[in-house]
Amino acid sequence: MIDGSPGLTGRAVGVAALILLVGACTSGTVVLLPEKDGRATAVSVKQGDKEVVLDKPYAAAHPTPFGPRGYESSPQEVQARFGTTLAAQPSRPASFTLYFVEGKDEFTDESKQVVDKILAEIAARPVPDVLVVGHTDTVGNDQANDALGQQRAEAVRAALIRLGIPPEDVHAISRGKRELAVPTPDGVAEPRNRRVEIIVR
Repeated sequence: MIDGSPGLTGRAVGVAALILLVGACTSGTVVLLPEKDGRATAVSVKQGDKEVVLDKPYAAAHPTPFGPRGYESSPQEVQARFGTTLAAQPSRPASFTLYFVEGKDEFTDESKQVVDKILAEIAARPVPDVLVVGHTDTVGNDQANDALGQQRAEAVRAALIRLGIPPEDVHAISRGKRELAVPTPDGVAEPRNRRVEIIVR
């Protein structure tokens, strides 16, 4: 029962402060790791109404009773504090692109040489998950391009299955001409858009 006495109010405030402090201490440190390909990334860390933006590799923040405090970490600190956790992570997804002869589901000669790299990446993962995404250029209508993208993706999926990848590990979808690698107007035969992306996770 709250009766307005100073002692009770003091205890209530003390408990609230303790809960905030315990919550802050258990929320942990956040460190922004560098991307494998070197591209810039950022993350915002909020605690209550306070915010710190981490926008370069090894920028870090940890909670305090007054909000997050930013600081600069290092590869050595990350390894010392989080090495076991990082070693237990699954590998990052790997992406490959195969290109096609115009209007067909046949690889270009250069793309045929990438298949061995894809198989090696799949073999290196204990439980691989492979997504095959078919794309087209802007020649033809949406329905025809969706069908051609799916045909290309299914051709790659079938090839991977013939090479020993279990069917349940490979999924094929089409994006048609919706995600162009090289933006073009309709009706443009752009070879770099006639592709299949293979994402190995």
